[in-house]
Amino acid sequence: MAVVITAVTLGTGLSGVLIAPSAQAQETKASDKPTRRVPTLRSKVYEQLARAQAAADENNLSEAIAILKEVEDKSSSMNSYEKAMMYNFYGFIYYNDEQYDQALNAFEQVVEQQPIPENFEMTTLFSLAQLHLMQGNYDKSVRFLERWESLNDGPVPPKNLILKAQAYYQNKLYQEAAGFITKAIEDHEAEGMIPDENWLVLQRAIFYELKQPEKVKDVLIKMVKLFNEPKYWIQLAGMYGELGEERKQLAIMESAYQQGYVESAADIFNLAQLYYYHRAPYKGAKLMEQALEEGVLERNLRNLKFLGQSWSLAKEQDKAIPAMMAASELSDDGELDAQLAQILLNAERWDDAISSADRALEKGELRNPGLVYLVKGMALYNKKQYALALNQLAEAEKHQSSRGMAQQWKQFVESEKTAQERLDAELSS
Repeated sequence: MAVVITAVTLGTGLSGVLIAPSAQAQETKASDKPTRRVPTLRSKVYEQLARAQAAADENNLSEAIAILKEVEDKSSSMNSYEKAMMYNFYGFIYYNDEQYDQALNAFEQVVEQQPIPENFEMTTLFSLAQLHLMQGNYDKSVRFLERWESLNDGPVPPKNLILKAQAYYQNKLYQEAAGFITKAIEDHEAEGMIPDENWLVLQRAIFYELKQPEKVKDVLIKMVKLFNEPKYWIQLAGMYGELGEERKQLAIMESAYQQGYVESAADIFNLAQLYYYHRAPYKGAKLMEQALEEGVLERNLRNLKFLGQSWSLAKEQDKAIPAMMAASELSDDGELDAQLAQILLNAERWDDAISSADRALEKGELRNPGLVYLVKGMALYNKKQYALALNQLAEAEKHQSSRGMAQQWKQFVESEKTAQERLDAELSS
């Protein structure tokens, strides 16, 4: 029984297909070109090959190889077709035993025997192209595909173009790869067929390497429509962001979220950021709060800080304060405590504002320490502790960024202090 190897596109592997003797006999006499005269596979050779096949079917590969060695010892009396079939058996057995280098050598011997049936040669050439691609021999893969094309009368099938695109892509010849993958997909679609998902994955990767984000985006739009996979929605949103089309990025991410596709911590945080920057902080804060409660997002410094900032921008200070307090406890520098002090001041929580300002100053590493003294001075003023307030305002006055505001408040507090002292003196007299 003869064995031929058929190929699976996209380099996913080869599968052995057994051809019945009657079918093989027809192949030797069938629609080869008139100019190619092929010798017959004689029964005595066929019987030996059938013995090797039987041993291989029983998974006795060493016996199968031994039988083929016996056949090979008599190769001087064999014709080209018989030798080709013998090497084909070798290749099939070596391949199934994962001895890929030996399999490649055997299959290459198949196509060196001439003449052999053209269909047999073309099938083997395609298998060789696949095997060399799997082994990282990209130039050889292309070479065998081109030899296949020299025997082909009609248009080149998409599976051949895909294989060639893969070889060029792996060889980092992206421009050449782009031409073949695009033609394969266009030809396939012209026949009313849907391209294989892996073809579009390859095309997207090629355009990405060519730094052609518009084309990457177009491929992803097609993938979203055809396959509706969560990862393609997220990737499409990312491409819109890379292209500077943030509104479309938000629209795609929001649509993905509504379909239940935004599940990972990274994607949730990304969507919350988009809400924040597009002036919809309430949505972002609600999204993050739910993810934190469900344990999808960690209660770490970054997440708690951004939650607090989102609630603050949404003017939900009662919700912003607990988040910022939790974040500040995890922070080594005083920046978050400084921000929190301002929020607490605006919320008229004077004592808490003073405490946060003190923590900020104690931790240090502040971008603008003068503002912290200013906040503390204003909080003390509202507690009518004018002398202490003036001390803090004097500290704020030492810093350029807060000097002007500190001087204004200093004058105001001094006048209030004087008025209070006058009133106290009148009451005590």
